[in-house]
Order: sequence, then C-alpha cells, then structure tokens
Amino acid sequence: MGRTFVKRTATLALAIAASLGLNAQEKPAPVFKIKVDLVVLSYTVTDSKGHYITGLKPGDFRILEDGIPEKIVTFAEGSKPILQVLKDGATRPLQAAAKPGEEAAPPGPGLDRPDTFVGTNVFVLFDTSNYMYRGFVYASDAIADFVRGLDRADSIAVYTFSRNLSRAAPLTHDRSEAIFGLRKAVAGDDSALYNTLLLTLRDAGKVPGRKVVIVFSNGPDNASMIAPDDVRAVAEDEGIPIYVISTNEVNKDPVSAGVFKRISQRTGGQAFFARTWQRQVEAFESIREALGNSYTVTYYPAPNPNEGFRKISVEIPSDVGKKYRIRARPGYRPRGGF
Repeated sequence: MGRTFVKRTATLALAIAASLGLNAQEKPAPVFKIKVDLVVLSYTVTDSKGHYITGLKPGDFRILEDGIPEKIVTFAEGSKPILQVLKDGATRPLQAAAKPGEEAAPPGPGLDRPDTFVGTNVFVLFDTSNYMYRGFVYASDAIADFVRGLDRADSIAVYTFSRNLSRAAPLTHDRSEAIFGLRKAVAGDDSALYNTLLLTLRDAGKVPGRKVVIVFSNGPDNASMIAPDDVRAVAEDEGIPIYVISTNEVNKDPVSAGVFKRISQRTGGQAFFARTWQRQVEAFESIREALGNSYTVTYYPAPNPNEGFRKISVEIPSDVGKKYRIRARPGYRPRGGF
C-alpha cells in the first residue's frame, strides 16, 4: 500500500552522567534520534489463468527488502479485519487483549487504531478536461456505478481535474455524497493530469491505512509542469497503487499509453484502455475485484544501510506458490534523515 508509511520517531536520551556518576562539568550525554517507518504493502496473487488466490495466511509469504527477510507485523485479506502476527507466527485480531506470556501489540501511530486499516481509501481522479467532452456523461455513469459497488468498509473520494484540481467529494463512507460531488462536475479547459495527480497523491498520503488512486482520463496532458516520472516516483515511495482507465486507444496516443503503463506497473496497479462505456464498466469491475482479493501487510524494515531505492520482493516459498503470479510495487525510497 505509498509510500504509505506511518512515521514513528523516538528519542533515546542516554543518561550516561547519572549512570556512571559523572560530574556536572563533563559534557552532556549525546541524544540519538531513531526513525522507524512502518511499511504498508498491498499485493495480489493470481494463478496462471489470472484467477485470484485467496485464503493464504501470513506464514505462506516471505517478504524481502533488498534480500533481507522482514517480519510481518499485521496481515489482512481484502476488507477482512486486521490480524496481528505474533513472534511464533500465530495471529490474533489487532488490539485484542494479550494473554499471559504473549507479546504486546507493537507500538506506533496507526497500529493503535485498527479501524484505520480496515477497508480501502479509494481516490478517484476524473478527467473533466476538453479531451473528455464527448464521453463525459458515460464516464460519469461508469464511475457512479463503481462507487455504488464498493465494499461497505471502503471510503471514497472523488476529485475532478482539467487545468486545476477540484475536490468534488472529500473522503467519505457516504456513497450518495460521493456521487453528488461527481455529478456536479462539468467538462472543459486544458488538461493538467500530472499536476493534479501529484496533489491527489499528497492528499492520499496523509490518510492512514490502505489507499489507491484510480485515474479516469482520455490521456493527453497539455498543461502540467510536473513530469510523469516524478509523479510515479512519489506514488512508488508512498506505496499508493495507481490504477488507470484511459478512454483512448493505445495506438492513438502511444506517449500517454506508455506513461500510464509505467505508472501503474511501478506502483502495483494496472492500466486499462477502454474506449467504450461497456469496457470502462468492465475495467472498474476488474479494479473492484482486485481490491477485494488483495493482501495487505505491514512491517518495520530490518536494519538496512541502503538510503536509496530499496527493492521489495514478495515470495510464496511452497512448490505450488512458486507457480503463482504476485503483483506488488517493486520498492521504495526511505524517508531521509535521522
């Protein structure tokens, strides 16, 4: 799931003077600041025919970061309740009362509010530029159908854009409110897709838990000042999968098509090229299915000197698992500074 990190900063004050009986004239004890990021990672598992594999357990997976094994802290499938993974591999609902001898729930912002990790925070970014003028009404209907069909645990935000971003419906569980905001949108003006996508990612990054961004666009961008690869890097680092539904054909605008494919693949999402209303509905249904059949884990990264791009690998060590296909973001860049 952005980078989607929950930042945890702890200050360790070493009381050396007190413990060693040092006098007041000696230098004060050094203070070390240690930063730990809780990585939120969402991924899907499919067989050779593209069918989703569900019902897997935390012990079925192995998460590696730059080849270093990571210990899963929490685990969830679809919109099911979050499970805390204990040291012995057993699980229990997050924040359930600990039994004698069991480890306490891991500390840190976010984990003390398990409700924030239930369901998915879905941000829909709808292209209302003049490129979308002809198919505007049909596109609006396809998005409305998608909103109505989301899982009850999911939240939805509807943003629209042309040259500027409009937050038509802020993140909400109220489907009617989201659709009302959607219906207020009007078409027109130039397209600044990458500028507004960056702003959407920034909004999504402030929300704890799992989130995705769905871009519904005709493709061309003639008003952005932000390069698409810069936007991709932000989404990659924030751990936010981007799904793209383009109403244009691949061969009609190969530049935009290539960007959409690259952004979606590098963030763990998918790109769909759906010119007709029926294809657009099918694309939304595919996205909804992916959200309902995905796994989401969190972990605190093991010590790693790499301050650049860290490669994430999700593996299923079993013989059967080796035949499965796992779609996840390839990695992230850790937040700088200690």
